[in-house]
Amino acid sequence: MLYTNLKHIETASELQKIISENENVMVICGHMGPMCIPVYGIAEDLENEYIHVKFYDMEFDNPEAYVIRQLPEVRGFMGIPFTIYYKNGKVVRATSSIQTKQQITNILDTEFGNL
Repeated sequence: MLYTNLKHIETASELQKIISENENVMVICGHMGPMCIPVYGIAEDLENEYIHVKFYDMEFDNPEAYVIRQLPEVRGFMGIPFTIYYKNGKVVRATSSIQTKQQITNILDTEFGNL
C-alpha cells in the first residue's frame, strides 16, 4: 500500500478505465522509498493547481503494475518511480527516478498546458 494522499490505482483494468475517461493523467508508479516520496509530495501539491490533470499512484511491486512496467517508453529505466503522463489515452511522456517540482511542472505545462 502506498501511503500518499493521491488516488490509488490497484488494477490494470482500473488504469485503462482512468486513462480512457480522462484527457490528462499523471501516474506515479513506485514504492515508499527515498526517490519516490518526494515525487508523490510534489504531485499532491500540484493537484489543486492543475485541476485539468488527474493525479494517481500505483504500487510498483503490485503484479497489476505490469501494465506500466512493460511500456516501451520505460524500457531501460533504471530507477523508480516511473512517472507516466497520458493524454487522450496515450503515453506522451515518461520519466524515471526523482524529479524536481520544476521538472514536473515543465512536463505538465508542455504536455497538458497550464490553465
